[in-house]
Amino acid sequence: MLNSRHTGPLALLTLVVGAITVAQAFVIDWLPEQAGEEAARIDWLLWFMFWVSAVFFVLVTVVLLYCVWAFRAKPGDETDGPPIHGNTRLEVVWTLIPAFLLAVVVVLAIVVLEDNEATAADRVKVEVIGEQFVWRMQYPEIGVESGDLRIPVDRQVELTMRASDVIHSFWVPAMRVKQDVVPGITTDLVFTPDKVGTYEVVCAEVCGVGHGVMRTRAIVMEPDAYAEWLAAAQAKVRADADQAPTAPAGDGGGDAEPAEEG
Repeated sequence: MLNSRHTGPLALLTLVVGAITVAQAFVIDWLPEQAGEEAARIDWLLWFMFWVSAVFFVLVTVVLLYCVWAFRAKPGDETDGPPIHGNTRLEVVWTLIPAFLLAVVVVLAIVVLEDNEATAADRVKVEVIGEQFVWRMQYPEIGVESGDLRIPVDRQVELTMRASDVIHSFWVPAMRVKQDVVPGITTDLVFTPDKVGTYEVVCAEVCGVGHGVMRTRAIVMEPDAYAEWLAAAQAKVRADADQAPTAPAGDGGGDAEPAEEG
């Protein structure tokens, strides 16, 4: 086989196609910034599948290109090619290898999913409401609502999400997490931000004419800054409640309920 007239051209073509495949993997910045613990695990699984696929891509492409060139019909040759039965052993091999690799990917995906969805006892709980075409974040423990998702760094966050109209999808690319938000049911999403910064939150499900502008921010803060924000937001809620008008005496209405935060 090593002395075959096909060996040299096949080796050269393998180097060329392989180099192009490896180059495009490293030269192009395919993935967004990592900002969560889950992102590293998901990216590892993604790159594992990419490199396994790249090996077979190079092999198939090289054989295909070489066969098109080396075994092309001569000009004017309109005869049928020789009848070839096939190779049972080869067919078994190229069936078993992909089946094995698929099983490996399934096992790895289950492990990654289990790690990503494991919840911590001290997680921050936030309720998310999706509606055309805004996200509303509610912190039920302190009665605060925000248009931004403000969360502390290095602490797990659990989002409990509902939709008030149509199906939405809550996606934070930097965290590599995404979950549908569906009317009538509650969905959950957990992740652990590990890098301070401001990251885009996108609706990844077409939800109407304003779908493209249904975006907000996930603001990851240092623990002290997050605590200060919570305290300030809670103080504002209390101040608004204290300033809410009360019903006049004798009106039968009693004390007015605190006004909801807008």
